[in-house]
Amino acid sequence: MKILLIGSGGREHALAWKMAQSPSVQKVYVAPGNGGTALAKNKIDGIENIALRDLQDLADFAKREKIHLTVVGPEAPLAQGIVDVFRNQGLRIFGPSQLAAQLESSKDFAKSFMKRHQIPTAEYRTFSNALEAHEYIELKGAPIVIKADGLAAGKGVVVAMNLTEAHAAVEMMLSDNQLGDAGARVVIEEFLEGEEASFIVLVDGKHVLALATSQDHKRLLDGDLGPNTGGMGAYSPAPVVSPEIHAKVLREIIMPTVQGMATDGIPYTGFLYAGLMIHPSGQVKTLEFNCRMGDPETQPIMARLKSDLVFALNQAVDGKLNEVELEWDRRIALGVVIASANYPNTPKLGDIIHGLPSSVVSDDGEQMVFHAGTQLIDGKIVTSGGRVLCVIGLSGTLRGAQQKAYDLIQQIQFNGMQYRNDIGHRALK
Repeated sequence: MKILLIGSGGREHALAWKMAQSPSVQKVYVAPGNGGTALAKNKIDGIENIALRDLQDLADFAKREKIHLTVVGPEAPLAQGIVDVFRNQGLRIFGPSQLAAQLESSKDFAKSFMKRHQIPTAEYRTFSNALEAHEYIELKGAPIVIKADGLAAGKGVVVAMNLTEAHAAVEMMLSDNQLGDAGARVVIEEFLEGEEASFIVLVDGKHVLALATSQDHKRLLDGDLGPNTGGMGAYSPAPVVSPEIHAKVLREIIMPTVQGMATDGIPYTGFLYAGLMIHPSGQVKTLEFNCRMGDPETQPIMARLKSDLVFALNQAVDGKLNEVELEWDRRIALGVVIASANYPNTPKLGDIIHGLPSSVVSDDGEQMVFHAGTQLIDGKIVTSGGRVLCVIGLSGTLRGAQQKAYDLIQQIQFNGMQYRNDIGHRALK
């Protein structure tokens, strides 16, 4: 069978790499892909001439190439309604409808949904008037969290530790309109104490299949300092998600969400990612929902998945997730993101990357490199985005996995490259 995978990031390179391992797969087309998928041998093929926003072009390609299954990587095509476009033309696709994707594309939709269905989350209010937002901040005090209502490519959340930062975030979003339509409304919510974790599941409308747990590092700098980013590294599994917490999340957050969407007449299918805040007391609250796999969480999760991903996705499209079990590598996978100079603001592009290994996986199977913001130009891999690579180490211990990843990073070089030196620090404590 042929697979169409939509996206161009590290998440998509990892998914394509995993899908290509399925014996039932003849070809994985990645639209538009990146330097890593362009270099890939055998089954993976990038199609750079189709832009992600051309939903009908993608559907036409799927019909022309007799694509068996389309899988959507990033959030933007989901919010634009790609699943509806494909389904209306009889094409098999894994992802949520445009209405269901509001769980990610509108923070206000997600918060009101959680409140209605009694899913634990932070106290909040939504504002489109800057003056009212400023008054609410004064009433509540800091720390406090300000979120753009719409999709803002990972830049729409400000965790304000003081009132000055909180008021500045409201000005940036509502008054100065720096995030455009995404920031035309803001959700202001209470600051939650605890440790974050990523809980990602497959959903077929009724049944749920949990993937391995993971933990992301959002801040740019060591010690969780600096601005928020799309993610500077991740590891799997996340020790903070104990078996008890895992069962609690499925019981109190994931299943009520799937059942609540069905009750509301918006059945949910696709990847569902719950960003969690886990308090030392064991209380768990939902920070946010994403309607796709996380990036960079996907890379260490795929590095550990031993089962056939394509079989699981096909069963999900057929409503048979209850018939699937997944097998996981017992080793810990830790991924470090290497970013361009000046990321997350205006990343420097076009630098040649030196020292890349010739294949995704090392000969001993203990190191991997997934491409994100890269492009193949005249036979050379150059930087083309903010987050450039995700370097993975695999080991029986977290410290061992960390060592493997950072050892490989020492071989890679491009101008202005930046990365954190402490990925996994919370678990090591």
